[in-house]
Amino acid sequence: MTGNLTGDTPSDSPHQQRDGLIRVLLADDDQLVRAGIAGILSTASDIVITAEASDGTEALELARRHSLDVVVLDIQMPRLDGIRTLEQLRREQPHVPVAMLTTFSDEAYIAEAITLGALGFFLKSDDPRHLIGGVRALAGGGAAFSPRVGRWLVRQETGARFGRSTRAQSTARELTHRQRELLAGIGRGKSNAQIAKSLHLSEGTVKQYLSVLFTALGVENRVQAAIIAYEADLLNERP
Repeated sequence: MTGNLTGDTPSDSPHQQRDGLIRVLLADDDQLVRAGIAGILSTASDIVITAEASDGTEALELARRHSLDVVVLDIQMPRLDGIRTLEQLRREQPHVPVAMLTTFSDEAYIAEAITLGALGFFLKSDDPRHLIGGVRALAGGGAAFSPRVGRWLVRQETGARFGRSTRAQSTARELTHRQRELLAGIGRGKSNAQIAKSLHLSEGTVKQYLSVLFTALGVENRVQAAIIAYEADLLNERP
């Protein structure tokens, strides 16, 4: 599930649109892990590791000094952990999407991260393709999950936040055909531009439609909408 908490649909990054490069800030207190993930992301020609931080305080300082398209934060860090760093980043730079690096020992924090505005969740053991594809999805205005984290979210979080499958399917049935197409696109991790292309709409029209869709669903962001798409089984509908 590769697919973006601060209300409406986020706009595509102006920096990434300008020259095609995705500028990333990576924060993790484990130097070996940080170097490994930086190495993986750097193999992509369109991704640049602009800055690296060893804790949340340093990450905030670097975020203020650099133009960024995506921030990747470890949840467990000294001085200022990933959750508190995320909270501050959403206040200071709400246009920059943030993904969390997690392990399944961090389960208790995942729901809080969603509420605070995390648009992506990556496992440190993820396939390199998931990390690279996830960063690209975030930079393009989408949301991104490690497949294992996506399945965990559906199993663990959906019941508390949105009801189980029956409720999600009931909600989806009340949507128009176009809204179901949009919701399925979000669940598949498509950016606004990708949804617009697949539905032969302008990107501006897609943003307007998504704002109406989120209101209809009673959600605030793409992560919450994507969970409903999963629970309603919309991803198995023909694109």
